[in-house]
Amino acid sequence: MRIKSILVSQPETANGKTHYADLAEKNNLKIDFQPFIHIEGISVKEFRKERISILDHSAVILTSKTAIDNFFRIVEEMRVTIPDAMKYFCVSESVAHYLQKYTVYRKRKIFYGKGRFDDLMGLIIKNKDEKFLVPLSDMHKNDIPGKLKKAKINFTKVVLYKTVCSDLSHLSAKKYDILVFFSPTGITSLLHNFPDFEQNGTKIACFGPSTSRAAEEAGLRLDIKAPNPKAPSMSMALDQYIKEYNKNNK
Repeated sequence: MRIKSILVSQPETANGKTHYADLAEKNNLKIDFQPFIHIEGISVKEFRKERISILDHSAVILTSKTAIDNFFRIVEEMRVTIPDAMKYFCVSESVAHYLQKYTVYRKRKIFYGKGRFDDLMGLIIKNKDEKFLVPLSDMHKNDIPGKLKKAKINFTKVVLYKTVCSDLSHLSAKKYDILVFFSPTGITSLLHNFPDFEQNGTKIACFGPSTSRAAEEAGLRLDIKAPNPKAPSMSMALDQYIKEYNKNNK
């Protein structure tokens, strides 16, 4: 049986113009997109359990637009008035500009890096007398808190949003030849939504070592792994695998 259908566990881009569109056209495939996970902000009740006062801090470190959305959401729900003197340290210029959604950009003290947290660390160290608040996800890696600790920065880590499994009850995973995953929580969502899932002939594709490891630990057969020396992207890895597979299964 030739490979004819793929389910990508991410949302489709707004304009639909992606490498996946080229992949589908080249290989005569049906490719569907369905997020297996989504972000939910924590409630005020959950935030209060953390016993953190936003106004005890003089600066906020923002690593994503999601962090900005949830920081200002909890501020509004808690009816906290942020002082004009609050400083914002953003991982990139685009994240910094996103602040305009919530505050008057030109009147605030805003600093930003070049897209990597290491770039931002230099600015944070120059302002190390501040007390920093760091909004993060429940699934965050420890590298950011670790770097702040190493630099002896006074900071408080706060979980303001969490990654949860989406409801996939409308979906049949069995009808796809390949399932594509980009995070360990995507694998968790598959098994949460389909506890009786049997892989059989379904191919599993994973991006990144942690996702691949999660699939193997869940007892799944990993058929396609990216990035790899010949395919730095998932679409390239899929293209190479499908061409070879379909050639051998005419």
